[in-house]
Amino acid sequence: MKFHLAMTAGLAGYILKNRMRPRPEWQKNLGPESGGANPFRILPPKTGEKRQPHPMIRQRFPIVLMLEPLHACNLTCTGCGRIREYESTITERVPLEECLAAVDECGAPVVSICGGEPMMYPQIGALTAGILERDRNIYLCTNGMFIVRRLREFRPDRRFYFNVHLDGMEKTHDLCVERDGVFREAVEGVKAAKAAGFQVCTNTTVYKETDMLEIEELFEFLRQFDVDGHQISPAYGYSAVDDREIFMTREEVNEKFRDFERVARKYPVKQTPLYVEFLRGEHDFPCTAWGNPTYNVKGWKGPCYLITDGHYRTFEELMTQTPWESYGPGNDPRCEHCMVHCGFEPSAALGINAGLADNLKMLAWTLR
Repeated sequence: MKFHLAMTAGLAGYILKNRMRPRPEWQKNLGPESGGANPFRILPPKTGEKRQPHPMIRQRFPIVLMLEPLHACNLTCTGCGRIREYESTITERVPLEECLAAVDECGAPVVSICGGEPMMYPQIGALTAGILERDRNIYLCTNGMFIVRRLREFRPDRRFYFNVHLDGMEKTHDLCVERDGVFREAVEGVKAAKAAGFQVCTNTTVYKETDMLEIEELFEFLRQFDVDGHQISPAYGYSAVDDREIFMTREEVNEKFRDFERVARKYPVKQTPLYVEFLRGEHDFPCTAWGNPTYNVKGWKGPCYLITDGHYRTFEELMTQTPWESYGPGNDPRCEHCMVHCGFEPSAALGINAGLADNLKMLAWTLR
């Protein structure tokens, strides 16, 4: 994803430092033989073939922390599995001090506050303030319906974005979130936040039935509010919401995004050009799930934001006891059609499998 120049420089320094001198305690592969209880249930690949080891398997470090202070939500979106997967803990919240401890423990320079609906977290203002005090960058992922009433709890900061979920124009979006009027409330939230001096971007999930011309229409509609950017990702049929009527295969994702580069050049799309090319089938990146670790009411969630095979008490346990080499397309069938940004955007941003021309393209995109 794209950031302002100062943030980009800080991220570049962080990535360079960790690539040159990766923290050794995160590179161990302990597994069940270490004496701990490894909860991970690996599914054998359909073909029996194993891909080459991940090029960064010995250079693991986080880039974006997915922090879920709660899983409660005021909506029941069709493509969201959190309220179903965590039904037994839906009323629980991660205490403020524990959220900030996870930020410190992980050390990722970017924190995506998600959920659930994080604007329902009683201490959301204090949480964002505490993360900013630690000089982290924040994307607060929200459906936008609580922005107007809780806006006074926040202060504008160049390291802070409201990230408002919009899956299309009014009729389509309200259908996706299963409630009428949500689109209008979200747009009012966008307008209020921009008027108060906040940075706002949008996050869009693309389903099998999504009309990409409507996504372009959405981005054009949002121009009038001076929205700062757009994030986009194909929907993925993970276990909690594995309904193949709305999710796509890799081939279908490639076809869906075939013309998206034109849109990405026209509007402030925050996905890297290499990730956009990956969605079109022009690049082959390995999944770098450890780059986007998730922390929630049950602890550190593994192996990734979408697949839950276990939870760990500490970040180091997540990094060292997760059998990373057993996940990803070609290794575990549950990963076969996944192309979501939380797994593959880190690989694109890190330039894995990228050539000189790709690196020059990334530099030009960063500076434009």
